[in-house]
Amino acid sequence: MVYEKASSSNALSPPPGEDTPLLGKAPPLSSQPKTFANVFIAVVGAGVLGLPYCFKRTGWLMGLLMIFSVAALTYHCMMLLVHTRRKLESLTGFSKINSFGDLGFTVCGPIGRVVVDVTIVLSQAGFCVGYLIFIANTLANLYVGSSIWGLSAKGLYIWGCFPFQLGLNSIKRLTHLAPLSIFADVIDLGAMGVVMVEDLDIILNNMSEVRAFGGLSIFFYGMGVAVYGFEGVGMVLPLESETQDKAKFGQVLAISMAFIALMYGGFGTLGYFAFGENVKDIVTANFGKGLISTLVQLGLCINLFFTFPLMMNPVYEIVERRFRGGNYCIWSRWLLVLVVSLIALLVPNFTDFLSLVGSSICCTLAFILPSLFHLVVFKEEMGWKGWSLDVGVVALGAILGISGTWYALAEILSLKP
Repeated sequence: MVYEKASSSNALSPPPGEDTPLLGKAPPLSSQPKTFANVFIAVVGAGVLGLPYCFKRTGWLMGLLMIFSVAALTYHCMMLLVHTRRKLESLTGFSKINSFGDLGFTVCGPIGRVVVDVTIVLSQAGFCVGYLIFIANTLANLYVGSSIWGLSAKGLYIWGCFPFQLGLNSIKRLTHLAPLSIFADVIDLGAMGVVMVEDLDIILNNMSEVRAFGGLSIFFYGMGVAVYGFEGVGMVLPLESETQDKAKFGQVLAISMAFIALMYGGFGTLGYFAFGENVKDIVTANFGKGLISTLVQLGLCINLFFTFPLMMNPVYEIVERRFRGGNYCIWSRWLLVLVVSLIALLVPNFTDFLSLVGSSICCTLAFILPSLFHLVVFKEEMGWKGWSLDVGVVALGAILGISGTWYALAEILSLKP
């Protein structure tokens, strides 16, 4: 471990470097209800809208088992990060560890920071690719016709968002956009509520034929989607830092993850039961073009449109710290928005892309790195059971990541744009 580098501190404020925390002044401490809300906001995202389609592929019972097992494993790995930080900060001479990247640097030096930075960049950018796919496919579904002026509707909507995203992502400080995160979560909850009510109405009138198990061949695909849905591990350390009663943080986190798992399971099951084999990759597309359905879909599009710059902000922080000495650079931001937009044009299916990001990136961030860091820090204190558990989670994360990436790519490449 790199003890001496992690403990350095200076009276002056040097340019950002490998040992520079990404977080600045600590925010006010949070009560238990606020911590619960913050965990919910950090974890729940647009990926939930792809769960009914995922359940169609995996079967509803296999889908539920995946959701609950991934929730439990994600909680376990989040607490590994918390315990690892507490252990390091209890040792004399350690500076404050504010973020996942800070922890990576403290445990493994610059290479640890690099690995965490790369996975965060890829995962955050991957989320934003998914946002653009959702926006474009949703608007294309609402618009009559598959092409406009000779261009695909999806391509036209993505390029239509592009100049506005350049403007939003050029904002140096996102303080003015922060209230939009609350708006985004209200829209998410409202949309989920409307969709679940519509699903129940359809089920009560005419429940579709469904399968409990879709076969082992689709297991890794479904796990990738489930992992994507619970990807909030990068925020657990800042959330724990903000908590007033840190002794009860684990309990609050467990309740939050259990609630989210139940909500995900209910949403995925109801959507699949309502539409069966006809469920689309974005479940809201199954509701047609009625007034309520259109308002829900447009609300979700607006939500993700304004969430895009918020999700890209960690990418900009990392890129500017590494390549611009921590200085704001509009050209690098515009280039990153262009790259994300181009990737979104090439991916035809929303849920397939969720599986790809969940398998290739999120498995590393959520399972492999927390277990590896915990193993390095506690290796002299753990017995063979502790060793076996950490090594087992690392191996499981690697297997899920490699296999899930393979299956997700196979699904994407088998579809025509």
